[in-house]
Amino acid sequence: MKKKLISLSFKQILLIVLPLAVVASFTCFSFTNIISDIITADTTRYIASQGDKVEYEVRLAFEPPIFALNTVAENVSRHSARSDINSVLKATASQYPQCAAFYFGTARAMSNGGYQMTSDDWEAPKGFEHTERPWFTGAVSASGEVFSGEPYMNSRNGKMCISFSRAIYDSDDTLIGVAGCDLVLDKLSEILSDLYISPNTKTYIVDQKGLYLTNEISSAIMTRSYFDDAEFDTRVHNATTMLENISLNAMDGIGEGFVEKGIFYTWRKIANAPWFIIMQGPTSDFTGSFSFWMKVIAAIVTALILGCVVLNAYLQEKTNRREAKVGEQLITEVQTLVVAAKENAATSQDQSAAVKEIVATMTDNNALSENISKKITDVSSVAQKTSSDVSDGVSYLAENVQKLREIADANTQTIEGIKALGGKIENIWDIVTLINSVADQAKIIAFNAELEASSAGEAGKNFHIVATEIRRLADGIIDGTKEIKERITEIQQSSDRLVLASESGTEKINEGVAGAASLSERFESIKNASEVTATSASDITTIIQQQSTASEQILITLKQIAAGVENFTAATENISTTSQNLKSIAEGLNTRSEEQS
Repeated sequence: MKKKLISLSFKQILLIVLPLAVVASFTCFSFTNIISDIITADTTRYIASQGDKVEYEVRLAFEPPIFALNTVAENVSRHSARSDINSVLKATASQYPQCAAFYFGTARAMSNGGYQMTSDDWEAPKGFEHTERPWFTGAVSASGEVFSGEPYMNSRNGKMCISFSRAIYDSDDTLIGVAGCDLVLDKLSEILSDLYISPNTKTYIVDQKGLYLTNEISSAIMTRSYFDDAEFDTRVHNATTMLENISLNAMDGIGEGFVEKGIFYTWRKIANAPWFIIMQGPTSDFTGSFSFWMKVIAAIVTALILGCVVLNAYLQEKTNRREAKVGEQLITEVQTLVVAAKENAATSQDQSAAVKEIVATMTDNNALSENISKKITDVSSVAQKTSSDVSDGVSYLAENVQKLREIADANTQTIEGIKALGGKIENIWDIVTLINSVADQAKIIAFNAELEASSAGEAGKNFHIVATEIRRLADGIIDGTKEIKERITEIQQSSDRLVLASESGTEKINEGVAGAASLSERFESIKNASEVTATSASDITTIIQQQSTASEQILITLKQIAAGVENFTAATENISTTSQNLKSIAEGLNTRSEEQS
């Protein structure tokens, strides 16, 4: 017979390959999902942090001019002379180069004796009325708040600007005029170009209508909408829905976003301004290396599977050949053992039958006595255990009642402490208000000092730096006190809720004390009954045990004889059964080896 190169059957090959393929597929699938989730989470966190960074940098570009505008308004309200106003405008403009100009217009129109002056000494053309300009009318409508206008092209410098303005009133709430400044949008574009997120990520700032405030194509600013250029499906993600989500969530610092066709889109509102930051870019910027390594891992796993298949096939082939040799030897030896085992089994079965008939009657009688004794013993043990457990239960209930009372007292003390803490928190409000007032005064004094330092020229340069830092410190203190007030409010609310919960808990504890006391009385009655039961069961057990001892002495000798015969019979039967099994195994191994060869 010609020998096969590989004697493995299709079933054996399938059993070798299939488990490895399942394990490899599960491993690759799980690894891919885990890594994908990790990269998605990391990408989301990174984009969110970059969005916060962009929003922070943009706010830094326009918030300082707004603060300066407020300070200008405060000074003009106290010093309304034209020379003083001109000095304030020029000094402020020198400190904020990101603004094209600072300016002031009186409440009266030019045709009615009013005037407008700017930090760059711009002269209004004939027929120009500053009171009709959007920055003036918008500030008056804002009632003392800073007004931000629509972006426009500044004819003096040829750049897109956004005007911020604020109405100024005297102590009698009479309008003095409006102060304003123009922020150059090129500063925002420079900030976005300096921030790196990924190689292909683009960042834009748009207004409430989606019009570009920043774009690499200058002609697109305020002429094209981002949503007209967007590549996502506007039927699902439309401009109105996006801007509504931003407006609802922006005050909580929540950014929105989604991924479509391999491109991520994320956006957020800029705090204190009606503008929005939108970022988009390919997800491959963050997952490119992941695809490469997944292919490498897949190749390595495939190679390992092929190696395991070859190794298992070789080991299986070697095992089959050994099985064939062992099977032939077992068949010969087992046939002899089977014959001898059958002869011994026949003799031992005859002897065992005779002994079993003698033992049967005595065993039934003794078993009945032992069963009664065992049941009575169990009853006595259970009664004693019950009595002991009930005693322990009574003690535990007494301890629990005491503990519940201690808990009720401690809970009452806790409620009183929380209420006292609420009173102390109220005193903190006065301190925070005093700090905020001092910071406001320091801010005004610092700005006046800056003006004086600017007038002093080179000699006041160092003093000007100190005054600027004091003003920034005052701004920081004011922001800090706002956050302290918010935290105090949260603490007071939590304290009130905790008092209500503790008072409700006290009522439940008192109900538990009453229930435990009632349960303790019932356990005491059960304890007395269980002690009587345990005593009676113990007496009955003693009598039954004496009767059972006599019967057991009679059975001892008969059982010893029967056990010896049964052991011999069982051993003989085991030998016979084992011999038959070995013969079947040997024949099966021999048949399998012949089929494979």
